[in-house]
Amino acid sequence: MYYEIVPMDRSHIPQIAALERECFPDPWSETLLEDALFDPQASFIVAEDDEGMILGYAGLHAVLDEGYIDNIAVAADARRHGVASALLDVFCRFGAVNLAFLSLEVRQSNAAAIALYEKHGFQRVGLRPGYYQHPREDAVIMTREFSKEDEK
Repeated sequence: MYYEIVPMDRSHIPQIAALERECFPDPWSETLLEDALFDPQASFIVAEDDEGMILGYAGLHAVLDEGYIDNIAVAADARRHGVASALLDVFCRFGAVNLAFLSLEVRQSNAAAIALYEKHGFQRVGLRPGYYQHPREDAVIMTREFSKEDEK
């Protein structure tokens, strides 16, 4: 499956909002996604095919040397093709040079996502009871720390 990872721009927002609705019970609105375009602490990237269709996207907020991954979402028919891994890899490479750590929350029941994050060096560091509301579920906090050796 061919795809290219590019920075999110305004033209991507309707497709990303649709992907949000497909993947998450509490999706980000088009307004929130558009606000992210103008947030200097935010970086959102998309994986698009050669026809401009969004296969997946990921969002990151960086505050000083701390990175927080907001969402990684992949369209159902594009899963198991390395899209999520490629998106996450972009943020991990950025983190290795610019951040002390990357952190995220993931549903405790989302074994596939947890395995992906562990494959990329994230470790389970805590639990947020009742973090998710629809349905109510705990979140696993996962973090990947970076050292100067990671830059090499």
